[in-house]
Amino acid sequence: MLNPATPAFLQALATALPAGTIAPIEPRYLSDPRGRLGGQAAAVARPRCVDEVASIVSACNAAKIGVIPFGGGTGLVLGQVMAEGPLPLVLSLERMRAVRAVYPAENVMVVEAGATLVEVQAAAEAVGRLFPLSLASQGTARIGGNLATNAGGVNVLRYGNTRDLCLGLEVVLPSGAIWHGLKRLRKDNTGYDLRNLLIGAEGTLGVITAASLKLAPMPAAMGTAMMVVPSPAAALDLLALAQMRLGGLVSAFELIARMGLEFLAETMPEQRQPFAHAPAWMVLIDVGVPDGLDPAEALAALFEAGAEAGLVLDGVIAQSQAQRADFWAVRENIPEGNRRIGAISSHDISLPLGEIAGFIDAAGAALAKLGDWRINCFGHLGDGNLHYNVFPIAGESRTQHENRRLAIKTLIHDMVHACGGSVSAEHGIGRLKVDDLETYGDPVKLAAMRAIKAALDPNGIMNPGVILRPQQGGLAP
Repeated sequence: MLNPATPAFLQALATALPAGTIAPIEPRYLSDPRGRLGGQAAAVARPRCVDEVASIVSACNAAKIGVIPFGGGTGLVLGQVMAEGPLPLVLSLERMRAVRAVYPAENVMVVEAGATLVEVQAAAEAVGRLFPLSLASQGTARIGGNLATNAGGVNVLRYGNTRDLCLGLEVVLPSGAIWHGLKRLRKDNTGYDLRNLLIGAEGTLGVITAASLKLAPMPAAMGTAMMVVPSPAAALDLLALAQMRLGGLVSAFELIARMGLEFLAETMPEQRQPFAHAPAWMVLIDVGVPDGLDPAEALAALFEAGAEAGLVLDGVIAQSQAQRADFWAVRENIPEGNRRIGAISSHDISLPLGEIAGFIDAAGAALAKLGDWRINCFGHLGDGNLHYNVFPIAGESRTQHENRRLAIKTLIHDMVHACGGSVSAEHGIGRLKVDDLETYGDPVKLAAMRAIKAALDPNGIMNPGVILRPQQGGLAP
């Protein structure tokens, strides 16, 4: 059983650390971006180096006090918000944001976990390289949190998830021991892969304090187009055509539905949209090409081939960086439009590509049997990740339908599971989806996960209640 972080414990910890490391908790460390739940904590620790992190975690482990690792606070599954239980200590890495080293010839950068994603991108750009992870929250999200949640984003199609962009880690384990794993190697076949175990563990197995990250060559030119498609099935066929014609040059392929555009028009009318009348379905395609190729010409050729095949009905190719930014602003502001409307139930799901079109049709029909809703289905079509969100009809609010949320979520997740998909594509499990993991997760995998948790964190101090529900009588499986 965990203990609360008492004033006496906090005073002793503050005395052992540099002045200002332990501070009163502030509301910004206890908030959920979707406004569904508020957290609690006794205080916040803001260390400046890995040794201070180790001292904090070691003290909490000895006293059996919960530790909530905190990055940018942008997580959407309550991984950073603990609403009940003995008062924990929030551990923020915001003061650890240094770029420790850059190796342009190796396409490697070593950064501390508190650096924001924008700062990492800028450091790579300063040496003529690209760090390709890209999220709508990149100005606030920190790289340690991106790694802890294995964040996805819009460029997974070409560059992979955050896991694929990491070569090594520095991590403070629950005992307070420091794993010095900041290697810059592409090949290191020496036993269990702790790096990949800790990436995506959502802070339940340790605190990521620094990372060796993969960089990529900066494309010579980028091109972006919006193309209207008759259906999600046609969008998938267009994706296949784009990959065949453009090889590995397609960075992003995003599906956008009319409902998302209508929400933007309603809540953010200042946002310029590419078409005078919102189409039922369209895709945003982003390509990055090497020197000697013209991205606009490549996209124009794709448009012509798609139109000839009946896959494209209309389209606009960005003619400037400003227009390209406008196209991306449409996609990146869709989540904000959703937030302002207020979803009854939001679903971060992934499906085999061959199942997506059938799922979209079947899910809409199944939901119609439960009532009248507005559905905004959009997302990273290239990697099978959809954000399938259900809203009240115009004139009603989500609070009027809170009693329907569980039924809607269960229907969608049951259908996703039946299609061989995942109920958590890129947001993680957090505390929000623990029940879902128990319902849809493989029992053998869950037993192995509990055994790993018990071995590395026998006192259960690391982000308690995230991913795995604490077992009666302790953490043993």
